[in-house]
Amino acid sequence: MSWIERLVETYDLAEGRPEDIDGGFPLMPICHTMQNAHIEITIDINGNFLRGTVIDKASAPTLMPCTEKSGSRSGSKPTNHPLCDSLQFLAGDFLKCGGIVTSGFAKEPSYPHGNYMLELKDWAQTAKHPSLIAILKYLEKGEVIKDLAAEKIIPLNAENQFVNEWTDTTESTPPIFTVVPNKTPQNSFIRWSVESQLSLNSKCHKDPTLWKAWIEYYLSTLKNHGLCNITGKETQIAQLHPSKLRHSGDKAKLISSNDDTGFTYRGKFTETDQACSVGFEATQKAHNALRWLIAKQGRRFGDQTIISWSTQTARSPEPLASTFELLDIDVKDHKVTHSINTSEDFAKRLGNYIAGYGTTIKKEDTNKIVILSIDSATPGRMAIRYYRELTASEFLDRIKHWHESCAWHQFFGKDKQFVGAPSPKDIAQAAYGKRLDTKDKLLGTSVNRLLPCIIDSAKLPRDFVDSCIRQASNPISMEPWERQKTLGIACSLYRKYHYERKYKMIHEESRNTRDYLYGSLLAIADHIEERALFLGKENRDTNAMKLMQRFAERPCSTWRNIALALPPYLSRLKAQRGILHNQLIKRLDDIYARFEASDFEKDIPLSGEFLLGFHTVRKLLWDESTQQNEHQKH
Repeated sequence: MSWIERLVETYDLAEGRPEDIDGGFPLMPICHTMQNAHIEITIDINGNFLRGTVIDKASAPTLMPCTEKSGSRSGSKPTNHPLCDSLQFLAGDFLKCGGIVTSGFAKEPSYPHGNYMLELKDWAQTAKHPSLIAILKYLEKGEVIKDLAAEKIIPLNAENQFVNEWTDTTESTPPIFTVVPNKTPQNSFIRWSVESQLSLNSKCHKDPTLWKAWIEYYLSTLKNHGLCNITGKETQIAQLHPSKLRHSGDKAKLISSNDDTGFTYRGKFTETDQACSVGFEATQKAHNALRWLIAKQGRRFGDQTIISWSTQTARSPEPLASTFELLDIDVKDHKVTHSINTSEDFAKRLGNYIAGYGTTIKKEDTNKIVILSIDSATPGRMAIRYYRELTASEFLDRIKHWHESCAWHQFFGKDKQFVGAPSPKDIAQAAYGKRLDTKDKLLGTSVNRLLPCIIDSAKLPRDFVDSCIRQASNPISMEPWERQKTLGIACSLYRKYHYERKYKMIHEESRNTRDYLYGSLLAIADHIEERALFLGKENRDTNAMKLMQRFAERPCSTWRNIALALPPYLSRLKAQRGILHNQLIKRLDDIYARFEASDFEKDIPLSGEFLLGFHTVRKLLWDESTQQNEHQKH
């Protein structure tokens, strides 16, 4: 249960941050939750109705008080929230206007409003907060629907009954139909604003004094005391634990032991507290901190969410980012404003980045970096799939090692070229190609399998490496930009998997292995034909690209076909680019000379090493061509 302890620690350090509730997800006070509201009712301090407003979706998130039961409510008989809620709870004239309560209250339709009013009255009389007293006075009039109808927010028909379907073509559709679920106005969720000359916070969901009033009142009502397994103190014990961790509609819980008839805990224990005893404040703080961190810096892959944070500062390097994202390379107006084009530049910037974090994240034993991955197998149950706690120095060292050992020249598009490591998401997409959907569970599972490779320095799964190599060896099935991206990622993974071989990101004249040399030959053949096609103003794939998959399986026999097709292209180069022709012929001869005769004649499949030779020579040739073109311009 150390994850709860770390989240409580984070909450205590981050509490009171001046987050904009409308502009971003706040670190919520305990005993509160977030809900999208549809209507804001404004009254004065004496409880008189002033106006009603339909809330646009951008401003809908509302911080509001909740109880243990209401914070995790579901089903046909939901528990009411203490202050903000739907019309069936707030409106005394809901039933009179034809409102239909949820099915669990069908036998006693007056119960939702009656119980809500009893609880609000008790809170208002205990806390004596002016806004609460004003809201209570207004609701006791029982005219909520009448007032909203007069403002043309809730439409009523001639019999003063709810209109749940707008069919009038002569008038525009009321705004309320665009924001409520299922376009049913009677399901509208209400929040409050109390205007007073004495109060600077007219909006109740932004009033800290109202937050404090609810927390003090609610804590005083909790009676179940016991030992909290997190803090080690005698305190109020939580009976229910919050949901809505990943988004407002998320019902899955990390802690749940409310099944006293099934097998959640029966067999070993007789009471829920024997299985798990967590203090109310501890679970509230932990879950609120987790919600805040997920909204602030979590990465979602379908139902799976992964977050990392520092317990001291909350901010930490993103373990799932590519080097491009990690080093904050900005793309503005579709132009790269900062690039990493060389391995030296990459090493320098990565070193400076990690060193910078080393000063902001103090490398002390008390400062933990936490990596947490959560996923839900069912709509109601959530599990922790991966959890690690590391010291700041360990975490920074492992992030640095991942980006150094996976570094390769990456081409993710015209405006996104860099030296570095791809992200786990990019790796999964390169491995599985177009079959992988961003919301697919396969993506989440793949990222989760790669996470230990980054955080624990575990060995890369071999199937990822092999799959990326197969995809890169079949370029004809991909778009040109996709070929480049997949090739760079495949080279990155192969270099990482065989890191002890110390492959370089430039062509190695001293590396004379069969696979590396065959890849080099293929790159030269591809370049010869590509340049010749350009001179002839032809736009088609080269023979090297078309036959690359076959070449990877039977290099010697396939090379014969590729080589025999080169003379026409060499003739065109010789006629129009004589110097280039001679340079490429010389490079072919140099590569041939480095082969052992027995190696060249073997027609067995090539390993992923041939992609390294192909990619480095291909880049070398294009860099030389670019330099020559620049020289000719000047």
